[in-house]
Amino acid sequence: MSRAVEETNRRMLRARDAMDRAYAQPLDVPALARIAHVSEAHFTRTFRAVFGETPHRYLQRRRVERAMSLLRETDRSVTDICFQVGFGSPGTFSRTFRAIVGRSPREYRKAAVATSVPTCFTMAWTRPSS
Repeated sequence: MSRAVEETNRRMLRARDAMDRAYAQPLDVPALARIAHVSEAHFTRTFRAVFGETPHRYLQRRRVERAMSLLRETDRSVTDICFQVGFGSPGTFSRTFRAIVGRSPREYRKAAVATSVPTCFTMAWTRPSS
């Protein structure tokens, strides 16, 4: 791997780590591109090439993963969870959740059974596909 490719990957990882840390905050491509120290267009193209999905889709999936955990482990309302994980409206949350998971948040909660399985296994088993 060349030094330039390594540096590009490091920049993309920096932006992805920022998304993982602040997934509930309003993040946009210009802010993420600044974190990676590249232009917006270059950031979007390179992020997709490195991680296989757009920054927006990655952020949505990360938010849905957190929502899945909250739906399984808490009794908070779907609307509260929607806003807690960073979605702006319950409609967008439900539509995105269904597109990624294959069922609505309420259906997911009904089907999910909290067990005493280590978190790492639960996350691997329930991780939505991209």
